[in-house]
Amino acid sequence: MNSMNYKGYFAKVAFDPEDRIFVGHVIGIRDVIGFHGESVIELENAFREAVDNYLEACKKLKQKPNKPYSGNLMLRIPVDVHAAVASAAEASGKSINQWAKGVLETASNSQS
Repeated sequence: MNSMNYKGYFAKVAFDPEDRIFVGHVIGIRDVIGFHGESVIELENAFREAVDNYLEACKKLKQKPNKPYSGNLMLRIPVDVHAAVASAAEASGKSINQWAKGVLETASNSQS
C-alpha cells in the first residue's frame, strides 16, 4: 500500500490514470478527508494542508477531531493461539505485548 503519515493521520494514495493525478484519502477515521496532486511534492503539501484544515475546522466548530488510532488493540483469538503466542514471547524473552508489536511491525512493513 502506498501511504503517508502526518500528525498521526495516515492516508492511502493511488494514481488516477484518467486525470493523471495522485489521489489520497485519510484512513482510520469516520470523517472524510481527501486530497490530490500532480506531483509527489504537490501531493505531500495537499495532504498536510488537508489535515491542517480539518483540525482547524474542528476547532472552529468546537468538535473533537476523529483520532486515527489509540495505540490499543484488543484481539479475540482461540485459546491455543494465545498459548502459542505466550510461549513464543516467553522463549524470546519478551512480554506478549513486546513480541506482538515486533510481529505486527514486521508484517505491516512487508505490506508497504
